[in-house]
Amino acid sequence: MNYPIYLDYNATTPCSPEVVEAMLPYFGVHFGNAASRSHAFGWLAENATEAAREQVANLIGVQTKEIIFTSGATEAINLAIKGTFDLYKGEKQHYITCQTEHKAVLDTMLAMEKEGADVTFLPVDPKGNIDIELLKSSILPHTKMICLMWANNETGIIHPIEEISAIAEENNIIFLSDAVQAAGKIPLSVAGIHLMAISAHKLYGPKGIGALYIRHNHSLPKPFAQTHGGGHEKGFRSGTLNVPAIVGFGKAAELRAGEMKEESNRLGKLRDLLEKKLLALPSTVLNGSQYRLSHMTNIAFGGVEGEELLRKVCQKVAVSSGSACTSISPKPSHVLKAMGLDADLGRASIRFSLGRNTTEQEVLDTAEWVEKVLGELRE
Repeated sequence: MNYPIYLDYNATTPCSPEVVEAMLPYFGVHFGNAASRSHAFGWLAENATEAAREQVANLIGVQTKEIIFTSGATEAINLAIKGTFDLYKGEKQHYITCQTEHKAVLDTMLAMEKEGADVTFLPVDPKGNIDIELLKSSILPHTKMICLMWANNETGIIHPIEEISAIAEENNIIFLSDAVQAAGKIPLSVAGIHLMAISAHKLYGPKGIGALYIRHNHSLPKPFAQTHGGGHEKGFRSGTLNVPAIVGFGKAAELRAGEMKEESNRLGKLRDLLEKKLLALPSTVLNGSQYRLSHMTNIAFGGVEGEELLRKVCQKVAVSSGSACTSISPKPSHVLKAMGLDADLGRASIRFSLGRNTTEQEVLDTAEWVEKVLGELRE
């Protein structure tokens, strides 16, 4: 198949060759169940799992015992939020999140509302930033959790996590952060963070594996398990471990720790080149601010119909109009809507996210193709 240029790395990344190589033996030769502790097949699988757990922990600077493997970030987020709700069941509960969070957070919070929780969905300004003073004033005596993502998946906007975590600590509130787009791309510090979700397939690991960081040695309690049946993962998440995927996750984390800084700088230059060329075209506007992840840009293209624009651009360049989880919806992005974009301009916005395989020539070809498409649609 003659694939287009791929600039949708925020949706998913290809597995690094080293990741695939590390995984392969665990599908066949080393096929043991990590919970089989009575023989060598199980021992080897368990050892591989624990080595990977250490690699993932090292990427985000936490203790190995604080990493719980899940099927992905969505499950990790559900475990964190629903597990906290169950922990405080019978009490009055209040949660604080933001209108621009991933649907994994928003839909889970809406489900908790139906169960009786009060939820505050903070607004954002036209650049996608939250108001820290509004966050502070939203805290109530029965606030149990603040849940804010590290970096937005559609605009790349980075929230002031250090400031937010300090607020949570000061008020003795659980702080959950969706760090899916940030992990492996920028340095992370979990100081003041109690729960954090990450995913392997956003950092050149396999799909279907993620992790929840659960802070130990703190007075705030840990979430209740949502999946039962064997007590795997320290009782937080029962189920046979996906050893090949876990090994791949570990290898991907190890690789990103070593190449993150250099790759971020390289992609920042390519992103700036793409952005400069696209924003030089008539009726184009950057969605968001400059304080964002270096590998991505989100641009609104005025004077065109959004679905037609995306369809034509994707003939030669694979991009998206927002989160992969909501790409089948014709509705404008909820993130851009919260930032104040009108529906038509929101639908005519494209997210370009670059990655390890992106070249300067691909960036130049993309800019040329988008200009051609716009010229045809605006005739």
